[in-house]
Amino acid sequence: MAAAFKTSGSFCSTQQHQWLQSTRDQILHGSSHSNVKQCKSKKIKKPFPLCVKATSSKVELDFNDPSWKQKFQEDWEKRFNLPSITDIYDLKPRPTTFSLKKNRTPTGDGNVDMWNGYVNNDDRALLKVIKYSSPTSAGAECIDPDCSWVEQWVHRAGPRKEIYYEPEEVKAAIVTCGGLCPGLNDVIRQIVFTLETYGVKNIVGIPFGYRGFFEKGLKEIPLSRHLVENINLNGGSFLGVSRGGAKTSEIVDSIQARRIDMLFVLGGNGTHAGANAIHEECRKRKLKVSVVAVPKTIDNDILLMDKTFGFDTAVEEAQRAINSAYIEARSAYHGIGLVKLMGRSSGFIAMHASLSSGQVDVCLIPEVPFTLDGEFGVLRHLEHLLKTKGFCVVCVAEAAGQDLLQRSGATDASGNVIFSDIGVHMQQKIKMHFKDIGVPADVKYIDPTYMVRACRANASDAILCTVLGQNAVHGAFAGFSGITSCICNTHYVYLPITEVVKAPKRVNPNSRMWHRCLTSTGQPDFH
Repeated sequence: MAAAFKTSGSFCSTQQHQWLQSTRDQILHGSSHSNVKQCKSKKIKKPFPLCVKATSSKVELDFNDPSWKQKFQEDWEKRFNLPSITDIYDLKPRPTTFSLKKNRTPTGDGNVDMWNGYVNNDDRALLKVIKYSSPTSAGAECIDPDCSWVEQWVHRAGPRKEIYYEPEEVKAAIVTCGGLCPGLNDVIRQIVFTLETYGVKNIVGIPFGYRGFFEKGLKEIPLSRHLVENINLNGGSFLGVSRGGAKTSEIVDSIQARRIDMLFVLGGNGTHAGANAIHEECRKRKLKVSVVAVPKTIDNDILLMDKTFGFDTAVEEAQRAINSAYIEARSAYHGIGLVKLMGRSSGFIAMHASLSSGQVDVCLIPEVPFTLDGEFGVLRHLEHLLKTKGFCVVCVAEAAGQDLLQRSGATDASGNVIFSDIGVHMQQKIKMHFKDIGVPADVKYIDPTYMVRACRANASDAILCTVLGQNAVHGAFAGFSGITSCICNTHYVYLPITEVVKAPKRVNPNSRMWHRCLTSTGQPDFH
């Protein structure tokens, strides 16, 4: 969205522009980029919104227009309308085969399922529930400069009374992509359980991510309740994972050749983008295939969602590393415990792990710039901590401080930039700094990356995985495709994949959660 404000003279307010750039663009675009339109010069006595305009992906909004809210909501409904196989096929629904009610009530027309556990297609959940009174409120996400309340509804997830597939004719496939993440096996297990509850007999797993669609020698794995019943007791992926993959057309060729009707894709941002490309190619070929994603990333960096599965477990496991660093630091003379946690685009793990442990003195995340050297740098603060406290613990996200390092420009198989190691860099800088000033310092560096993501899901994530997996199957049978099963504002919903892959979700430095973290660590601004 683009917008500009006239405050006095002939210049637009920088503060207002920055607010619009960081909040409204994320709501409407899912990114932090905006185009600013200059206001015409007009003399006014006090700050007042002038020629305010905002542009979403499909409609331009003029906040001076009394009907702007209606236009916004109409555009919102179009963008968040769920793609369906009925968009390309004229299909008649059939009564669902999913019911948990064992007893049926006899009527004059025969036995009728009276279970009321279904979700209506018109059910919606609110994406946002806080009404901010000002754009300067902590964590404010406003659409217009007055922070007007605008309802943003999204589709509620769950089983429908009518479905668009004959379960006995369905072939369903599951694929896990990207890196490992706690809870993958839980989701696989629940997808299989729910498919069988509908009556699906033909369920397969695609081995090693998208690679399993084209790599010779990799055969699909027949899945059943009996086979997957206990896989949740272990970490990793029962089906295996890999990054990257073939061209979309080659994957869809394989889907078509295998006669797959439903594809369940478990992965993060890149995997979701791939799933949407597969969905679009299937629509282009007019294939009756439902492609449904389940958001998997310990980084918790997918837009609009409360959290992704694996995040809670990663935070819990990260605390073990932080606790080890704390014990090492406290037990040493001038001990410094340094822990590097995952966080490719966002610092959610580092922030939440620091906040929950209560043992971290400095938390560094990619969303908040910092300097190591100088009067207000991290190293000077570590000096202060050793002098006043005797030891300290530092937690840094992997993508933090990349501006301080030399970039290689290399990418991994998924196209992600390979970061320089901020943990090793900080370890060396800390040692060198204290050696130069003649102060002994005992630095213990811990990198628990693969320990954090390879463990079994904890109770919180196991429940989340259960619901997300079940809802993915419900969404596919309801005919939806190109959607993801997720949790928003504590409610389980479906979102179009196109709306969640626009940019990574990032920690808002003005959010209450980051402020709470700063209160807990007591760290100053490092710049």
